[in-house]
Amino acid sequence: MIDNSETRANRQFIASLLVLAVVALAPAVVTSEYWLGVLIVCMYFALQTAGWNVLAGYTGQISLAPAAFAMIGAYGTGLMSYHLQAPFWIGIPVGIVAAALFGFVLGWVALRLYGPYLGLTTLSFAEIMRIVIGNSIDFTRGDLGLNVPGLFTSRLAYYYLFLAVLVAVQVGIFFVLKSKVGLFLQAIRDDEIAARSRGVPVVRWKVMAFVASSAICGLAGALYAHFAQLISPEIGLVLQTGFVLSMAVIGGMGTLVGPIIGAFLVYLGSEALREAGGYHLIVFSILVILIARFFREGLWGLIQLALKRLAPPRATSAGAGTAA
Repeated sequence: MIDNSETRANRQFIASLLVLAVVALAPAVVTSEYWLGVLIVCMYFALQTAGWNVLAGYTGQISLAPAAFAMIGAYGTGLMSYHLQAPFWIGIPVGIVAAALFGFVLGWVALRLYGPYLGLTTLSFAEIMRIVIGNSIDFTRGDLGLNVPGLFTSRLAYYYLFLAVLVAVQVGIFFVLKSKVGLFLQAIRDDEIAARSRGVPVVRWKVMAFVASSAICGLAGALYAHFAQLISPEIGLVLQTGFVLSMAVIGGMGTLVGPIIGAFLVYLGSEALREAGGYHLIVFSILVILIARFFREGLWGLIQLALKRLAPPRATSAGAGTAA
């Protein structure tokens, strides 16, 4: 019989595919170029949140640098194009590899730390990278912004590119979670000491989780650079990381579908409340506090709870064992 954790993973995977199927049909209803762009940015954040969730939700290691790795990925492909006129099919892999390499180095150093020390180290790294990029005007153009060539002339083409990449990332994470690697990562999250005592190379897998998380964030940033066609160090701001963390918490940390639900809800909500100024940040902050306090599994947990209450009770097979 399939164990509960595998059943939950299968259910979450199916739910995430259903959500993405709805997203695939959205352009039939959304005809505004502006809102189509908003949905593309939702998928950009969903990729970042999915990457961060691999590290925090499944491995239990809190990083405050997902936006910094997205920035590295964006500048990786942007600088290749700006200085070397490299095509996107070279620039995007360079951005992903650059983010993964920085993730490996930072992971090897920082993941021997625990709790707030790990968080502060990753936050310091993020701010250092943002300041270095911002001050390297001759190389990165700093706050003036770096022009990146677009891939398409149609936003609809970008839309389905981001959607295809998001589906591929979800499928990849799903199969990793069903493998022995996924069991190692979740064992580290649940009880690192017990995992180490049973022979799991904890530091190695924590570093590998950091590399995978960084690469996914770098992929998101590289795609976003070609979509926005103008990037600046602002994409690495701590505020952007705050968005990613709130999306994961609100949607449901440690779930496959949570990052997608959270990304679309938070970013669409922020756009709808944009005219309210900074008050939308207060709204989402309160929502994060309430969910973290009362609903640890986020909105996905609430959806599951509602479905259980609506489902009819299972009939018991009394007397099934009586002899004929």
